[in-house]
Amino acid sequence: MYDWNDLKVLLAVARHGSTTAAGKALGVNQSTVQRRLLALERCFKRPLVQRHTTGYRLTALGEQLLPLAERVEQAAQALAHELGRQARELSGVVRVTCPEPIVHKLAASSLLERFHARYPNLKIEFVMSDRYLDLNQGEVDVALRSGDTEDAALVGRKIGDSLWAVYASAAYLARRGRPERMEDLGHHDWVGLDASLDQHRAALWLKQVAPAGRIVARNNSVLGLACSAKAGLGLAPLPTPLGDGEPELVRVLGPIPELTRIWRVLTTPELRRTPRVAALFDFMVEEMAALRPIITG
Repeated sequence: MYDWNDLKVLLAVARHGSTTAAGKALGVNQSTVQRRLLALERCFKRPLVQRHTTGYRLTALGEQLLPLAERVEQAAQALAHELGRQARELSGVVRVTCPEPIVHKLAASSLLERFHARYPNLKIEFVMSDRYLDLNQGEVDVALRSGDTEDAALVGRKIGDSLWAVYASAAYLARRGRPERMEDLGHHDWVGLDASLDQHRAALWLKQVAPAGRIVARNNSVLGLACSAKAGLGLAPLPTPLGDGEPELVRVLGPIPELTRIWRVLTTPELRRTPRVAALFDFMVEEMAALRPIITG
């Protein structure tokens, strides 16, 4: 089956008369033009262009295909125009839940700017929480979530992996020393999560590896853990994008395999079919390569 990108190359060569000029028109290099031409010729099993002293000319088959390729181009342009029109007409609010540090990193990137450029009438409203909000109860429309997803009714796509490590401030390490092994963790002070997040994987892990560790402060958010650790109160388990991004913190141990989970973008099947939600969901999947460093580090 032919590729539309290969057909675009054939049209550009026919219009400009050379692979160099065709590449400039398409914004690609000459070797890409030649490679795509060869791919198209392999598809039809016959030459489509011939090289002459004055440039490239279409073969008889190339001339025969040219008006058909132009119709495909017109259809593709019409489709792009219609998609653009629908994108401009989409309006409303999409409520997205994710941890607070992720919002700061998203805002510092160009992702939100690119989304709003494509969908100028759509507004993203962030609901920041380390607690899992209920998509099925309508608390939010989309979740950027790491961890185990027990609700089989949700639909989602993996974006990357959530990595965690143990961090402390330089002042704390100078005062109490640096743990070299997991067995050393029980001899240190810790900052932990409060009762509202007692089932969080970091809280459960800490109970297992350092049952004798002294909890000197409790927080109701992961961002609070980072602030307490920066203040020198004790060790803290933190996501690596957050911990590594804080110059006041030192990574002590990790990443910790037991704390590794999958990051997903999630929604309900009904919302997935809603145009405003589908627009954001598809955008996140499309921008996965740019989103992954934000959530993984």
